[in-house]
Amino acid sequence: MSLDSGTTGGDNVAEKELAANVENLSLNEQKVEKQEIKKIDIVLHATGSAPILKQKKWSVDQEKPISAIIKFIHKYLKLDQEERLFLYINQTFAPAPDQIIKNLYECYGTNGKLVLHYAKTQAWG
Repeated sequence: MSLDSGTTGGDNVAEKELAANVENLSLNEQKVEKQEIKKIDIVLHATGSAPILKQKKWSVDQEKPISAIIKFIHKYLKLDQEERLFLYINQTFAPAPDQIIKNLYECYGTNGKLVLHYAKTQAWG
């Protein structure tokens, strides 16, 4: 006695294709998750009269805007809300607050790090 699932050869091929597509989809989702987790190392240097951070090297989500770094430093240094904080790249220019860290790293990163200088007063540019 033979048990038949009731599927024909064509249905079996369609099921295999569907299973392969689902598997590819889940592999693509895993790749996207791994990419989202990727962090970029940034090094923060005090400039002028800005307080020095005890820890200078940080790993940051690559999709965050540079304004998130400014807010983090502001909070970490416990600055008053009205105190300003300036952030510079290559000791020359201040990036726009909406610039994404990944883009800045691709353009200005060196030795696997993005070096940022922070100051309480305008220092460059």
